[in-house]
Amino acid sequence: MEYIYKTKGTCSSKIRLDINDGVVTNVVFTGGCDGNLKAIPRLVDGMTVEQIEEKCKGIHCGFKSTSCADQLACAAREAYEAEKKQK
Repeated sequence: MEYIYKTKGTCSSKIRLDINDGVVTNVVFTGGCDGNLKAIPRLVDGMTVEQIEEKCKGIHCGFKSTSCADQLACAAREAYEAEKKQK
């Protein structure tokens, strides 16, 4: 299932990802730091929502209370919950 998440508090404005049985693939960020937002999708491709949350949840960017990685953890969880409702 394709899922689009509007980020909050980051330079990136949205995250598009695919989720299938709790496994996240094809993550694409819109906006933000080009290099980091090319690397993060490669690192998390094929991970479960829980694995992404374990690695990314709670990471801050500078003075911000969130980061693109933290927002990815939020997006993955929200996508997972939406996927469960579809079944």
